[in-house]
Amino acid sequence: MIRHSVIFTLKHPAGSAEEGAFLRDAKILAAIPGVEKFEQLRQVSRKNDYAFGFSMEFADQAAYSGYNDHPDHVAFVRDRWMPEVERFLEIDYVLI
Repeated sequence: MIRHSVIFTLKHPAGSAEEGAFLRDAKILAAIPGVEKFEQLRQVSRKNDYAFGFSMEFADQAAYSGYNDHPDHVAFVRDRWMPEVERFLEIDYVLI
């Protein structure tokens, strides 16, 4: 199992219609084959200043690779993520 997580801050003002649209539209990622346990998270700790997180799991590397290469993921990264995300940190975990 691979747990893919990304924490990020958007360029949009907090609570704006643009922020809401980004989060709503990102739910398309949950429908990509191989994605399990997709979650959108709001960051609440004072220990960092990122605003949101996405977390999802994949059964194996093949499922994760399929997600990365899927046209819906590629289009979301190109058309929404790159123009609208200010900064991010991506982490992929496996169980030990």
